[in-house]
Amino acid sequence: MRSDQVKKGAVRAPNRCLLYSMGISPRDLNKPFIGIASSFTDLVPGHVAMRDLERYIERGIAAGGGVPFIFGAPAICDGIAMGHSGMHYSLASREIVADLVETVANVHMLDGLVLLSNCDKITPGMLMAAARLNIPAIIVTAGAMMSGVYDKKRRSMVRDTFEAVGQFQSGKITEQQLGELEMAACPGAGACQGMYTANTMACLTETMGMSLQGCATALAVSAKKKRISYESGIRIVELVRDNVKPRDILTLNAFKNAITVDMALGGSTNTVLHLPAIANEAGIELPLELFDEISKKTPQLCCLEPAGDQYMEDLDNSGGVPAVLFALTDKLVTSKTVTGVDIKEIANMSKILDDKVIRLKNPYKFEGGIAVLRGNIALRGSVVKQAAVSEKMKVFTGKARVFNSEDDAMKAILDRKIASGNVVIIRYEGPVGGPGMREMLGPTSVLQGMGLAADSVALLTDGRFSGGTRGLCIGHISPEAALGGAIAAINDGDIIKINILERTLNVELSDDEIIARLAKVIKPEPKIKTGYMARYVKLVQPADTGAILK
Repeated sequence: MRSDQVKKGAVRAPNRCLLYSMGISPRDLNKPFIGIASSFTDLVPGHVAMRDLERYIERGIAAGGGVPFIFGAPAICDGIAMGHSGMHYSLASREIVADLVETVANVHMLDGLVLLSNCDKITPGMLMAAARLNIPAIIVTAGAMMSGVYDKKRRSMVRDTFEAVGQFQSGKITEQQLGELEMAACPGAGACQGMYTANTMACLTETMGMSLQGCATALAVSAKKKRISYESGIRIVELVRDNVKPRDILTLNAFKNAITVDMALGGSTNTVLHLPAIANEAGIELPLELFDEISKKTPQLCCLEPAGDQYMEDLDNSGGVPAVLFALTDKLVTSKTVTGVDIKEIANMSKILDDKVIRLKNPYKFEGGIAVLRGNIALRGSVVKQAAVSEKMKVFTGKARVFNSEDDAMKAILDRKIASGNVVIIRYEGPVGGPGMREMLGPTSVLQGMGLAADSVALLTDGRFSGGTRGLCIGHISPEAALGGAIAAINDGDIIKINILERTLNVELSDDEIIARLAKVIKPEPKIKTGYMARYVKLVQPADTGAILK
C-alpha cells in the first residue's frame, strides 16, 4: 500500500508515533488509509449538509476495512460571488481545489480518496486531482436542492431570483414580491435546482463512471444520498484492494459518453471548460470540435431549468442518469465505472420511469444542448447553449453595443440603455483579461427579466455564462480581447451576424479593417495586480483549451 511509506518499518517509528497521537490503533496500520476530501463549508448552500455525508462515508470506509481521514477543500458559491469582484476567483478556484487534494494525498501517502463535492468548480477540480494523482478515487456529489414554491409555482434561485431583478427594474413586480420570492426560492441545502453547472457536472461524473449509480440526482437532504455516501465508503476500499485507478475509468470513451449525456440533458456551457481540463490531467486531448460533432447527432431528451420548467427532483424521479443512459444506449461506447459494471450494462439494466421528463420517442430538439460557433469574431471558437435559445433567435443580426467589463454592461442594462436589436458585447472578461473568466448571469438574467433576451437582444462575451443562462448568449469567445482577439476590434454600431444553424459568428468587417483596428487598441489596465489572480494570469491558457494552467 502507498501508506506503508508512512507507517511501516523501524525507520517510521516517529511517523507512527504521530498517528498514534490521533487515536489510530496499531491494528489500523494493516488497513488502507482513505482520505475524505470534504468541501464542507458554512458559506455555500450546496455544501452545508456535508457533515452528515462525511459521517456516512466514514462509516462505509470503516465497514469496508479502511481507515478514514477527513481533510478540507475550499468551496465557492458562484451565486453569492456573482456580479462583483469575487467572481474573478471562481473558475481559478478549480485549480486550487485540484492542487490542494494532490498535495494532501501525496504528503500523507493516502491509498485512496473519497472526494465529497457538489458545486460548480469543486467537482471538476476534484476530478482533475483524481486523474492527476491516479490513485483509487470515487466522487460523492452532495446533491441538488429541492425546488421552492412561491405564488403556487415551483421556483429556483438561478432562474427566478436573478430574473426577478429585471422584472423589478421594469416594474413587473413590486419590491414586496421580490422580497417574498427571494425568501421562498431556496428552501434548504443543496446545489441550485436545475440543470446548471453543479448538477450538470454531477450527471457527467456519474456518466464517466466516477460516482455510484444514482449519486448525481439524489437530493441533498435525502436518505438515498446518505446510503450512496455509505456505499461509496465501502466501495473505495474495494477499489484500493483491486487497484482500480481513475485513468482506468477516465478514458476517451468515458469523455465521449459524458459529452453525449451533456447534449441530451441540455447541460451547462461550463462543461466545455471542465471536461477538457479533466481530460488534460488524464493525458487525453478533448478538442472543442468534438462537442459540436457529438451535439449534431445527439437529440436533446430533457429540458430542465433554465431552458424548461422541470427540476433535478423530476429527473431523479424519472430514473436519473441511468434512465438517460438507457435512452442513449445506441450512442454510448463501452467504458468502465467505479461500480465494476460497464456503462453500457448500466444503460441496459435501467429504464425510464417518466417519459415526460426523459423524452426518448419525442425529443425536445434533434440536436444537443450546446453548439460551437466560429467566424471572424471567434477564430478558435465560441460556445452557446442552444437548448435555451428560441428558434426565432437562432439566426440573428444586430448592432453592437460594446462594453469593456461586465460592470459597465450591467449599469447600461439597468439604466435601460439597451434596445431591441442590440448585440451586447462584454469583453476583457476572458481567462486573462477578466481575470478568471467571470460568469455573466447578472446581465443575461436582467435582460431576460426585462423582456429583452427572449427574442430581441443577443449577448457576446469572452467571459462565460452560468448554467442558468437563457437566451442568445454566446461565451468563451476565443481568442479573447486581452490576447488580441477580434472582439477587441468591435465598435458600437458594427453589424454582428449570428447563425447557430450554420455555426457562424461574424462582424461585418474585412480582415484588413480588423487588423487595423487591433493595432490601435489600448488594452485596459489589469484589474488585479497582486496575489493569486496575478499569478493565475501568467499561467492560464485560452478558453478553448478548458482554461487549463501551463
